[in-house]
Amino acid sequence: MRDKVQAVLNEVRPMLQRDGGDVELVEVTPGNVVKVRLRGACGSCPGAIMTLKGGIERIMKQRIPEVVSVESVP
Repeated sequence: MRDKVQAVLNEVRPMLQRDGGDVELVEVTPGNVVKVRLRGACGSCPGAIMTLKGGIERIMKQRIPEVVSVESVP
């Protein structure tokens, strides 16, 4: 599961990097909650929650239906 999640993050990473941000996989829990750390501009952006839920989580759930949610950790 971790490899699948990392592959999806690698797909979305270029979009984040264009805006000066990045995403790091921290953990995939046994309950299939993906925990990530938003870095760079994404870590302090007011739209970070929208990026996380409307972008990363949406794409993650489309590619890997077993994913329950994507959460940001500090």
